[in-house]
Amino acid sequence: MTRTAFIFNADAVQYDLGQHHPFKAVRPELVKTLLEGHAVTLELTRSQPATIEEIRRVHSSAYVSRVIRASSGEPVPDALQYGIGTSDTPIFARMHEATAGVAGATLTAARLVSSGTVTRALNIAGGLHHAQAGMGSGFCVYNDLSIAIADLVGSGLRVAYLDVDAHHGDGVQWLHYDDPNVLTISLHESGRYLFPGTGSTHELGRGAGLGYSLNLPLEPYTQDGSYLDSLTRILEPALAWFKPDVLVLQGGADSHQFDPLADLSLTTQGYAAVYRLAVQMANQYAGGRIIATGGGGYATYTAVPRVWAELYAALDEITLPEAVPAAWLAAWQPQSDAVLPPTMRDAPIVIPRQFEIERSNSSTVKQLLELWRGVRR
Repeated sequence: MTRTAFIFNADAVQYDLGQHHPFKAVRPELVKTLLEGHAVTLELTRSQPATIEEIRRVHSSAYVSRVIRASSGEPVPDALQYGIGTSDTPIFARMHEATAGVAGATLTAARLVSSGTVTRALNIAGGLHHAQAGMGSGFCVYNDLSIAIADLVGSGLRVAYLDVDAHHGDGVQWLHYDDPNVLTISLHESGRYLFPGTGSTHELGRGAGLGYSLNLPLEPYTQDGSYLDSLTRILEPALAWFKPDVLVLQGGADSHQFDPLADLSLTTQGYAAVYRLAVQMANQYAGGRIIATGGGGYATYTAVPRVWAELYAALDEITLPEAVPAAWLAAWQPQSDAVLPPTMRDAPIVIPRQFEIERSNSSTVKQLLELWRGVRR
């Protein structure tokens, strides 16, 4: 019996932004079949789509109504004002149903953990962290993470949110920016270079939530060692101070060195260490309780499946075999333009160690800690 529920929802895999869009709906299936190829017995858990009432806990009625209308093919003249119908977040058939499925899966994960049914739960299809209260953004229609966090807070729990996506977790941050029951922590490529352009060290929360938002903008080409050092220096003191009941982990895979949309340089083994550090911290400060999702990740076949298989392995505290199963490679290679790596760990790639990047990241960590200590209560 595993401790980690693997949430699967048929509607969620219909979150398809188009054939030529970098966000690929096949990603959960790639991860699931890779884990099964490694002879991992998954505790598959079905979920129901989030209801309109649950979605409206974080999204405005005006926005939800436009998503529903657009999903059915009805003209929505002001769609662009609500962030849908753009090249990033296009309108597609059954958009509401698909993204409600994603949200429902993350909500199910949250409720399984909060009820004590399982210690950990993973919704690989989730992690749509850019969606705002009244608009879609950055490939994200409904913010499944914030919908789940709102449910957890409504149950009286204190929630620590950790986002390791290459892009700043702006939607989750702003939706909980004034709530002292939610601590948001985001490590991301600096907004000076990357969408959405937010996530500076000065974004520390508002009102009662001042001190409950922590952002660590990293330099492009940050490698494993600097990333792990930065995360450790922020995460441990933050969790020790906040004392969460549960950790929500957005495990975006686009900080990987193969990713075409960002410029960080993590390896699969670096990601495995990041995820295991998060589990270690949750064990120490949150009773081991974790709700995890996927997120960004656009090296669809070469990096994403291996990175998120390591996410599941970290959550379940197991070690995967080093060789990628031959049957999995044979099944998916025809769909990939690039040769699929035969090992779970990345082969060595000669990237000169950038000491100036490490020094810059270390300085940013120091600045963030100083700012945070000046405002926290």
